[in-house]
Amino acid sequence: MVFSNLVFLFIFLPLVLVTYYLVRNELRNYLLLGFSLVFYAWGEPKYVVVMIFSIILNYIFGLLVHTFRNHKSLNKIILGAAILTNLLVLGYYKYINFLINNINELLSTNIHMDPVVLPIGISFFTFQAMSYVIDVYRQPGEVQKNPFDLALYVALFPQLIAGPIVRYNEIAAQIKKRFVDIEKFSEGIRIFILGLSKKVLIANQVGFVADAIFNKPTSEMSVLLSWIGIIAYSLQIYFDFSGYSDMAIGLGKMFGFDFSKNFNYPYISKSIGEFWRRWHISLSTWFRDYVYIPLGGSRVSKFKSYRNLFIVWGLTGLWHGASWTFIAWGLYYGIIIALERAWLGRFLEKLWTPLRHAYVILVFLLGWVFFRADNFAYSFDYIKTMFGANQQPLYDKLSIYYLYDYGAVILLAMIICTPVIPFIVKKVNKLVSNSFLQFSNQLIVSGILLFLLIVNIVHMVNSTFNPFIYFRF
Repeated sequence: MVFSNLVFLFIFLPLVLVTYYLVRNELRNYLLLGFSLVFYAWGEPKYVVVMIFSIILNYIFGLLVHTFRNHKSLNKIILGAAILTNLLVLGYYKYINFLINNINELLSTNIHMDPVVLPIGISFFTFQAMSYVIDVYRQPGEVQKNPFDLALYVALFPQLIAGPIVRYNEIAAQIKKRFVDIEKFSEGIRIFILGLSKKVLIANQVGFVADAIFNKPTSEMSVLLSWIGIIAYSLQIYFDFSGYSDMAIGLGKMFGFDFSKNFNYPYISKSIGEFWRRWHISLSTWFRDYVYIPLGGSRVSKFKSYRNLFIVWGLTGLWHGASWTFIAWGLYYGIIIALERAWLGRFLEKLWTPLRHAYVILVFLLGWVFFRADNFAYSFDYIKTMFGANQQPLYDKLSIYYLYDYGAVILLAMIICTPVIPFIVKKVNKLVSNSFLQFSNQLIVSGILLFLLIVNIVHMVNSTFNPFIYFRF
């Protein structure tokens, strides 16, 4: 089940909310857990077993780590076993086909295995479960002795499928006790509708353009068409993923949970290091806290510091998918961030700010080519076409058509990528001083949100199923 689905909006969500606020407080966690399992099982019920296995596994490991806390050597072995077991489960479902294919190509063998289907959201809930055991080992929080509360942390439906990756210590207290008032519930609705609008009204529209262009051979593209395609995809992946994160955060607030922000206008960054502090923040900080810093971070020699950097970015690429293009995409960013640390960062600081923005835009546009394309040959041909190296025409009729039909949506999306609208809203709120004007302003905002919800529903009724991009990760 997805958030941008009429069944979710008109049946599942109202049913959860009504029953949640009708039952006694002590039953609410069990109710949410039950609905979360139904939510996950809606599309592929057999893989609920995988998630339940992960929950039980990490519940036991958490208890073992807590029990043998004073036996440091044994505790390290238990923690290592927990991490290894989690990675083996993730590796089997996500990477076994990739591994076998590469072994066959490298050794000219003919090992056959039926394709293993990837359970939706396995990367997200595995990382959450691992962070719980690691945090119990590090002693920043208490072990969870109630298996149902731990299960709710892992399976909570707002963030289950595509994040944000929530740390246990961030919501441990909220699992035990949380409070919702009208203001918080209303804020959750507002954030949810804005996230839904990002997905349905922007991501799906520009995604149509991106998919149509990337499905064409590069030999049939003009230079302008290739740029339209990658710009459309850059907007699609941002609004698709940040839209989902916003909906998850909004839904969380409706039930009393406060999830951390996962995106902070990454496309306005002035360096690639800053870009990754603003993009998919929960994943970036996860790798920082659980991989980079334990390896020594930047507190070691320069060689080891850069080694740690490349390990993290290689793993980041691999986390996104079982493909050499994803690994290359991760290492691509590792190289650029290493260069920024070495000397490029100091050079960028001296540049005119618009040039720094232009540098970041060019870097992430080229990076998204590798992320979107299925293979290296297509990626390099696509980039060559972007810069006119394939002797393709500067523009063609198709590129003019997309500019004419989708130019307004693309331009609007580019504006919304920046904090321009929040800046204007903030200025307007400052001008609104008396209570009557504030009330009128709230009515206007409510009217806009209601209008957006209606437009979203109309689009959802008339459109085909369009899942979120990060579901496959």
